[in-house]
Amino acid sequence: MNSKNLLIASSEEFRNWMTINDTIMGGSSQARCKSESVGLYLEGNLIEENGGFVSCRSPLFSSALDLSSFSGIQIEVDGQGRTLKLAISCGDTLTRFSESFSGGVKWVAELTTKEIGTTLVKIPFKKFQPNIRAKTVLLPIKFASNSIVQFQLLFSKFGIAGKLNSGFRPGPFSILLRSISAY
Repeated sequence: MNSKNLLIASSEEFRNWMTINDTIMGGSSQARCKSESVGLYLEGNLIEENGGFVSCRSPLFSSALDLSSFSGIQIEVDGQGRTLKLAISCGDTLTRFSESFSGGVKWVAELTTKEIGTTLVKIPFKKFQPNIRAKTVLLPIKFASNSIVQFQLLFSKFGIAGKLNSGFRPGPFSILLRSISAY
């Protein structure tokens, strides 16, 4: 494995990230992504009824990232003590096929943040679980670290595999994603 970190996204790369909220499914949460010199802010008001999620996601990468020489993803985030999810889309055949009918397989991992200050979390690739809309995919599929095409940061009432998020608190929030790296 690689002994150096590879910076994937920081202030400059966050400019084209976009917001996806529960309003796409009938919810009423309001949030926005805002790129600043310190990173990407995800700010707004999370409303649990009829939805309960907000997120920011990167654009699809023009060329898939080959991170197969790394062990996992490192994220720096000021998350106000919330439990967040990092989702990764891969460019493998199953993911491309599943996008046509379900929004696609996302490889998801949870990260718990400190109440105050920046949390540095290292998530090994083996900890990412395949999900479609917060439900576990039971097919025997493998994470394609050699074909990463998109990242998404989510704050949701649902945790991994559709279970409730123990770090969920509805209401106003401000989360700062400082960077994403491969380690």
